Amino acid sequence: ADCRQVLPFLSRVDLLLTDPPYGIGAATKTFQNPKKRGAAKVESRDYGNEEWDKEPPPRWFLESAQEIADVAILWGGNHYGLPASSCWLVWDKDNGENLYADCELAWTNMEKAVRKFKWKWHGMLQENMGDKKENRVHPTQKPTALMRWCLSLVPEAQTVLDPFMGSGTTLVAARLEGRKAIGIEISERYCDAAVKRLAQKTLF
Repeated sequence: ADCRQVLPFLSRVDLLLTDPPYGIGAATKTFQNPKKRGAAKVESRDYGNEEWDKEPPPRWFLESAQEIADVAILWGGNHYGLPASSCWLVWDKDNGENLYADCELAWTNMEKAVRKFKWKWHGMLQENMGDKKENRVHPTQKPTALMRWCLSLVPEAQTVLDPFMGSGTTLVAARLEGRKAIGIEISERYCDAAVKRLAQKTLF
């Protein structure tokens, strides 16, 4: 469903934890081609060529989503023109030498200091290359470990909302942490992917 249509019918939640489109064209083949960033070691995965990341969600919608949550964590917060915050979250992706972003930023309304989380997430290379290596099915998919870290910063939050669910990483993290979560996603393809992930007996 379109989260803009669903949001007015939702009850209050403890935490808004989401990764909205940044508006940088990450869903296009041009952006996904690592050869353009001097980082091609193997053939990149084909996620298709879509337009859902051609522009960020309007600020008014992000503000309305925050109004029903006690705490908000918005990845890509530097793209949305949000007000000043004392607590930004920094994800150090440990990408190495290339033209991809070294880090991603999340805006929060928490009254804490800036926090950093380091987790390699560069194509086929991941922080955990053992049995728990994640299958990436979405071009801007976040690691489950990152979302679990976010949840650890808000231990009192028992209900979590992700209105831009994508492939369901926030919901997977919430389930692993024993929290309740609501996910909304406009793409049926990625809703199906989220359902499959949550149906697995072993989550990571």
